[in-house]
Amino acid sequence: MTTTQKTKITVQVTVNAPLEKVWKYFIEPKHIIRWNNASSDWHTTKAAVDLQPGGSFSSRMEAKDGSMGFDFGGVYQEVEKHSYYTYIMDDERKVKVSFMEVPDGVEVVEVFEAEMENSVQMQKDGWQAILNNFKTYAESDTNLVTLHYEILIKSSPAEVYSAMLEKPTYEEWTDVFSPGSTYLGNWEEGSKILFVSQGEEGNQNGMVSKVAKNIENKHVDIEHLGVLKDGVEVLEGEEIEMWKGAHEKYTLEAKGEDTLLLVDLDSTMEMDDFFTEAWPKALKKLKEICERNG
Repeated sequence: MTTTQKTKITVQVTVNAPLEKVWKYFIEPKHIIRWNNASSDWHTTKAAVDLQPGGSFSSRMEAKDGSMGFDFGGVYQEVEKHSYYTYIMDDERKVKVSFMEVPDGVEVVEVFEAEMENSVQMQKDGWQAILNNFKTYAESDTNLVTLHYEILIKSSPAEVYSAMLEKPTYEEWTDVFSPGSTYLGNWEEGSKILFVSQGEEGNQNGMVSKVAKNIENKHVDIEHLGVLKDGVEVLEGEEIEMWKGAHEKYTLEAKGEDTLLLVDLDSTMEMDDFFTEAWPKALKKLKEICERNG
């Protein structure tokens, strides 16, 4: 009895960044969803990682137009921090990812077993394109990461939507982020909206944004355009480049009579720790408001 030898494909890239950063950006979900795509019309909407022998990982890749998508996952076999790890994909193909410091930075090498449906060259090109995206992301000066939070609320999507956006309850649940938090404008799709907090001397500070999408009771997408500093809108300059184009998305999914609220937002690395602490508290307060009024 003979066993067919699977073809192995190798892709690699040299990243001009410290090993600690390269490792972190490659294995953390909040970074993975920012670089894990082979072309600009695809994106990774969510990822989960348990990087230890026997631990699993998963990611969801989708076309941005919503026409198709697929799940990718597997189980880790060996893990040597800052050096390499191996895993077996859901279709039982084996992969090894290694990291080696070189004079120009860190060489990242992926060796994976080919599948039978597509040509070896097509597979190599696809994996190489993703690895090239990783290099661009890891070497970029941008510090934006995507954060994800969710909470199940015992209220209908319509009730959660109203409590989330109507000014009196909006001010109540967002007070966690900044006392006196409010907004100026409205939630009509395409309109400008200012998210405001009061400075120590009464000056207004916050974000200048627009409502990129608003599907009632289902989805809200906010795009940040700049900052509000002492009451003045700042839309250009170095201080706003980190935030310009960042998104804050709210998705409401009906779960029987309840609602699963999902929040996905771009954050600067500097705000990562703050949001990680504040967002769960804010969503808990929103849940209390909805269930109190329900």
